[in-house]
Amino acid sequence: MYSYALLEPGCFYLVQEKENEGLTLLQVKLITDHCMYIEKYLDKIIQEWKRKSDPIFDILELLSDENVKEWTSAYYSSEDAYHEEDDE
Repeated sequence: MYSYALLEPGCFYLVQEKENEGLTLLQVKLITDHCMYIEKYLDKIIQEWKRKSDPIFDILELLSDENVKEWTSAYYSSEDAYHEEDDE
């Protein structure tokens, strides 16, 4: 079992927050003395505060800059396609 305290600001991580849950891509945006402000990339972006001591079941990997660039391109291009559908 890990905690949010292990995560670095500005980095993207694939994590499994709880046992028997799916994977979540998250980015640490801000670190304070006791907490972290993170963004989770699901169907929509979720922003929330976590305590540094909050548990993470597993940290699968830290994404490389190249992986983040590829993911960003895919995520935002599919997001635009979804919104175009809504406009019709």
